[in-house]
Amino acid sequence: MAGAGPRRAVLTDVGGVLTSDVFAAFRAASTLVCGDPLLVERLLRQDEQSGKLLVEHECGRMPEADFEAGFAARLRAHGVPEVAPGLIAQIQAGLHLDETMLGAVRRLREHGVPVAIVSNALGDDGYKGIDLAELADVAVISSEVGVRKPSRRIYQIACERLGVEPRDCVLIDDLEQNLRGAARLDIGGILHRDAATTVRELADALGVPLA
Repeated sequence: MAGAGPRRAVLTDVGGVLTSDVFAAFRAASTLVCGDPLLVERLLRQDEQSGKLLVEHECGRMPEADFEAGFAARLRAHGVPEVAPGLIAQIQAGLHLDETMLGAVRRLREHGVPVAIVSNALGDDGYKGIDLAELADVAVISSEVGVRKPSRRIYQIACERLGVEPRDCVLIDDLEQNLRGAARLDIGGILHRDAATTVRELADALGVPLA
């Protein structure tokens, strides 16, 4: 785990941590929408205009429909003549809750460990089927607070709402860039790759039995 010192609170991502692999969902959706499993991911990472659309959407300044319309134009600009609708719905359909991770989060709270969800929103109703209030003490969603990971501010908001210092927290995320952003506040980091490893690292970081 990145970051030194004992931890007593947890910040966790949703997509790719409490759910199945986000990258697999993106690639499956990209295949359905445009035939190329990697094109959507590549444009969002490398195409400046596509990246700006994503930032505006995740920060709550652009609704899902406008994001999809703008991104469809970027796909057409990169050689996709016809773009099937419903990209975000296709991504969401490819995600499934990870019961092992959900169970670990519930056990943390049973042991009195404060938990905050810190998530970049994707879609106008991206958390359908997830009871955020039941799962965590607070939920900090990028579209609701107007700032996204890896900005330090979104982590500060989560810590303030939990009533804890950043140095007392550990963040679970599937993206290294988000962990690096949190590390600037001395928030420890667990890079999520599979539930078993993450649960073990969480138990070590918090000193709480989670098996």
